[in-house]
Amino acid sequence: MEKKVFNVEGMSCSHCVKAVTDAVTALDGVSDVKVDLQGGTAAVEYDAARVSDERIRGAIEDQGYDVRV
Repeated sequence: MEKKVFNVEGMSCSHCVKAVTDAVTALDGVSDVKVDLQGGTAAVEYDAARVSDERIRGAIEDQGYDVRV
């Protein structure tokens, strides 16, 4: 398992947290997601053999948020 923190811009409320959490959790290979609204981050634990950073980033961006490296 790998763990990576994604910097997410544009989150402002609990709905944003739920949208990001649900989108990333739905990806095959993701085992845990912790979204920090105040810090603007999403810490994701995942199996790199099953899901890539790009797919995780894409799932977040598909919800309308920007991901900064």
